[in-house]
Amino acid sequence: MNRSSANKEKRRCPRALIDLPADFRITDNLNVVPGLVRNVSGGGLLIQTFPDMPIGTKINIKVFFSKDFEVANFRGVAEIVWKDNYLWDDWEGYQYGLKFIHMSNEDCLKLTLVLYGQSNSDTKEARDEV
Repeated sequence: MNRSSANKEKRRCPRALIDLPADFRITDNLNVVPGLVRNVSGGGLLIQTFPDMPIGTKINIKVFFSKDFEVANFRGVAEIVWKDNYLWDDWEGYQYGLKFIHMSNEDCLKLTLVLYGQSNSDTKEARDEV
């Protein structure tokens, strides 16, 4: 096997390593659960949280980020595609790989701004180009 192809990442979208707070809820459930987004891409994200949820679960997620001295967010619907146990100091939790299955155009733009670190002054220009 060619070594370079074996080490190649299988992702279609590049990911950004971040630490952003998030709230989510399982579809058809009113309970909101906090989590931490550890990386994100145009295709999905990795979150760490405490509840145990099965692969295939669909969740509504809201990710918070700072934008010009204010708190902003982007929202989407995602599906759990993998999970793993995760330990924080004395806490036991899980990390989940989520795949986006729905996101509005406005939230896609916000996600793009988070991925590329653009400021609010660039938002109007990016919106005008869409």
